[in-house]
Formats: sequence, structure tokens, C-alpha cells
Amino acid sequence: MDQQKHPKKKNNLKNVAMLSGIAFEMGAIIFLAAKGGIWLDEHYQTDKRIFTAFATLIGVAISIWVVLRQLKRIQY
Repeated sequence: MDQQKHPKKKNNLKNVAMLSGIAFEMGAIIFLAAKGGIWLDEHYQTDKRIFTAFATLIGVAISIWVVLRQLKRIQY
């Protein structure tokens, strides 16, 4: 009976570790996209920060896509 509970506990710990890393991944992706947009705005000397806004939206979309892919891997 203990053998049946132990693998489930191992899966739960793996899932918790995976879910806790999702927030950091989302933050890193959005941060890097925004920094890239800022660099583009400075490079092309735009006043309205259009590249920053566009790159941040792309970063949010990519981070959501990454999260959805990782959620599919979670075993209940």
C-alpha cells in the first residue's frame, strides 16, 4: 500500500516545482520582450514607444503559449 502512495507524492512534488517555475518564466519572457522593445524604440528614435508596446504584447502571448504547453505536461 505504501508503494502506491509514494509515486503519487513524487508526481505532486514534480507538479508543484513545475508550477512554481511558471511565474518566473512568464516574468522573464515578458521582461526580455519589453527590454527588446525599448531597445528598438531607442535605436529607431520613436517618440510613441510603439515597439515597446508591440514587443510586450508579443511577450505576453508567447508566455501564455509556454504556460499552456507546460500545463499539458502535468500529470494528475
